[in-house]
Amino acid sequence: MKTQEELKRIVGGFDIKGNATEIRPLGNGLINDTFKVSADGGEDYVLQRINHAIFTDVELLQSNIESVTGHIRKKLEAAGESDIDRKVLRFIPVKGGSRTWYHDGENYWRISVFIPDTVTVETVNEEYSYCAGKSFGRFEAMLADIPDKLGETIPDFHNMELRISQLREAVAHDAAGRMAEPDAKALVDQIELYADEMCKAERLHREGLLPKRICHCDTKVNNMLFDKDGNVLCIIDLDTVMPSFVFSDFGDFLRSAANTGAEDEPDTDKVNFNMNIFKAFASGYVESAKVFLTPVERENLPFAALLFPYMQAVRFLADYINGDVYYKIAYPGHNLVRTKAQWKLFQSALEHRQEMADFIASL
Repeated sequence: MKTQEELKRIVGGFDIKGNATEIRPLGNGLINDTFKVSADGGEDYVLQRINHAIFTDVELLQSNIESVTGHIRKKLEAAGESDIDRKVLRFIPVKGGSRTWYHDGENYWRISVFIPDTVTVETVNEEYSYCAGKSFGRFEAMLADIPDKLGETIPDFHNMELRISQLREAVAHDAAGRMAEPDAKALVDQIELYADEMCKAERLHREGLLPKRICHCDTKVNNMLFDKDGNVLCIIDLDTVMPSFVFSDFGDFLRSAANTGAEDEPDTDKVNFNMNIFKAFASGYVESAKVFLTPVERENLPFAALLFPYMQAVRFLADYINGDVYYKIAYPGHNLVRTKAQWKLFQSALEHRQEMADFIASL
């Protein structure tokens, strides 16, 4: 952990107003270390250490973010919106330069302006799910005509064909000798039954029927800032903003939000797909995203709700078979428990597939 003086030296490398007076930890993010910087120049700031083990191309990462925030800012200005600095993040360049990241010889850092009088929420209910759908749909809509070409900050992040090939490779090598276990083999067999169908997004893209758009790719309720009256101000946590299918933003939210159980719930009877959350999120999303959604994208939104629990089951199972080398585990067999919970969620969503399709068609 850096000392106050070390952190102040890092902040001093950026073109902030005034000087840092106090720096303290902010939030509980799992990827980047985040601090609130109190300063004497009229603005406070957010300092983040970028996890370059995950985001290996920091220059690309920040270029993406600058393109996205700059484009959204122009859209808000053109629409005559007020209080724009509270509705889009603003990153500070380094002193004497234009880049928005700083390397201290060991780590990479960035600073954005702190937006005061805001809250994030962890609660997932119908009201907040509708807000999330509407906000992330609007986020994509504003970026539908972005002129800059963005790169993938995590290549093949949601590539289902890649995830299936990784599982098959894990099965072939059987590094931990776990394919002799009946549960592991049964799950692999069940997953393979749906493998061809679950890889259809990549096929549709190759056929020119499914575009890649600029998506957030980490659609959680707590990645929105609300004002004190409960209105969504802006979308935050932009590290994973990159070209992807709209299924990423739609399906990833529902994988966690519409799950009635925990991601690693050992009692799969508690794991079901919550259609009320689906309907709330889908209503908000289609309301704001309908301006750009193609018929193929729209009719496959139920597929997106199936895809993400399926993909996560594949990833957990591959890691289990490989000997638990990627995901941290709390106990032996944890990844197998996670796989079973995600598989149950996939099965539950599958039972609601027609109901989801009918609801989307009704919007």
